[in-house]
Amino acid sequence: MILVAEGIRPGAKQLTKEITDFVGGEAVKPFLLLLVLAVVGCASTQSPRVADSSARGRWAGKTVVITGASSGIGRGAAVEFGRQGANVVLAARRTNLLEEVAGEVRARGGTPLVITTDVSKAGDIERLAQAAVRRFGRIDVWINNAGLGVVGPFWDAPVADYSRLIDINLKGVVYGSHAAVRQFRAQGGGTLVNVGSVVSEVPVAYYACYSATKAGVLSLDRALNEELRLNRLTGNIKVATIMPWAVDTPWWKHAANYSGHTPRMLALDDPSKVVNAIVNTAEHPSKEVPVGWKAQGAYISHRIAPDITETISGNIVQREQMEKGASAPVTTGSLYRPIQAGRFVEGGQREEMKREDQQRRLPAPPEGPGSQ
Repeated sequence: MILVAEGIRPGAKQLTKEITDFVGGEAVKPFLLLLVLAVVGCASTQSPRVADSSARGRWAGKTVVITGASSGIGRGAAVEFGRQGANVVLAARRTNLLEEVAGEVRARGGTPLVITTDVSKAGDIERLAQAAVRRFGRIDVWINNAGLGVVGPFWDAPVADYSRLIDINLKGVVYGSHAAVRQFRAQGGGTLVNVGSVVSEVPVAYYACYSATKAGVLSLDRALNEELRLNRLTGNIKVATIMPWAVDTPWWKHAANYSGHTPRMLALDDPSKVVNAIVNTAEHPSKEVPVGWKAQGAYISHRIAPDITETISGNIVQREQMEKGASAPVTTGSLYRPIQAGRFVEGGQREEMKREDQQRRLPAPPEGPGSQ
């Protein structure tokens, strides 16, 4: 999972050392070969363009629907589309936060529309699409971004949580994609952007059902692209899958957690990287977009050597999540009802992990009198 596009970037040497420590022994040799091959692959992979600071008005008059718009990547994308003049249809469960985001979109020159939406309900998605068309006449881009996680050993979480996760992460994307593509066919075109994950390609331990839902998103998009090709619709209708590395957003606070430890991951990306990828993919669609050098490396290395890539990924999560994380109680997060924690684009997870790491490195307190 640690491959570099343009030489060793900041932090990558330490990252490579840590993964070598995880793997150890003879397994290092094939990994180093894999690293060289994937570096070459990454070097030829086009990185998403950085959002153009002069792009005000680029999306003027165009309509963008975003689910999961109350925080995290969805909120960041909404504000950026607003800055570029778009009509931004904001969908999520937390209406009060959507109104906040609407104020930001409006202040930056966009036109917002707030529609309270639970993506796990097909009726809510249909109502969302109808409201967008009724207000703005058409939908140019539909972004299925809403998603949650369940963290921990597969057998420790109740099956009801997995059912709910599938309702949100997979069925919600199916409902949104169905509404979007039907509208695109009716109006003669449009772009569907579904937010998957690097785990769409590389499944990881302790995120089993989450990995399955994100793999489902990628498989749905690949099949959709084939159907569009067979029906000669690819010229007007585009379907793209965004595949980020783990990102510092409120996702970690909203996840259900049965691991016994605070949720964490190695080398979290800044959400602005994914926001830029979404905005640029909406304008320049590409079928599959691994975001950043870590996601690109994981994507390519899994194509070259899937078993060793999954082993390395599992070792990373074992160490970061199950060994380094501070103790934490069981929680269902925001699976069943929205919570007020995690209101912004960034989640503050990198700072929390830094504090945990500093605390863990403190010397143990001296033993008291009479201790053995």
